[in-house]
Amino acid sequence: MAQSVHVSLVAHAANPARFHQRVDATLTRAAGGGLAVAYAIHGLNLDLRVPTPHAPAPADALWKTTCCELFLGAVGQAGYREFNFSPSGQWAVYDFADTRQRDAAPCDCPPPALSFDRDADLMKLSATLPEAAIPPRWRKADVTLRIAVAAILEAEGGHLGYWALAHPPGKPDFHHHAGFVLSLGALGFRPSHWP
Repeated sequence: MAQSVHVSLVAHAANPARFHQRVDATLTRAAGGGLAVAYAIHGLNLDLRVPTPHAPAPADALWKTTCCELFLGAVGQAGYREFNFSPSGQWAVYDFADTRQRDAAPCDCPPPALSFDRDADLMKLSATLPEAAIPPRWRKADVTLRIAVAAILEAEGGHLGYWALAHPPGKPDFHHHAGFVLSLGALGFRPSHWP
């Protein structure tokens, strides 16, 4: 049976005034062990930059423009995995041994299935991760996942706005443990507490 939770992301206090968007996300854990996240960005304005469509493929530095992000870790473990999903159809996956410390081992992860749709006032981006996208050590029945959900929007002129489930004090930092406010375990999605 699928388990779902709907969340609203919070705009960072330092976002430029031009950003009035509302960003929501729905996370779904299917019985097969996969994880899907659907982002809905409401209140688009004409100067929002959306990356040019590309053939689905991995790419670096997607966070420099409009991009949706998902972070997964496990309660009691310092490491985590970052996913970047671009409206272009490109994606990126990074493993970290600790906060902002990239793991030296290569990231072995199957590609997500992405879909993107936009009309005058709403942009939707959905990413479905197969079970194999979650590291094997986190797929055990007694492991509770820690989850952070975030989005970056770029306006003309290179202005960036940031949304997350929660922000730490100071500049935007999606890697900070304060953003991992959701957990997923045997009982489904719940509020999370670090570690």
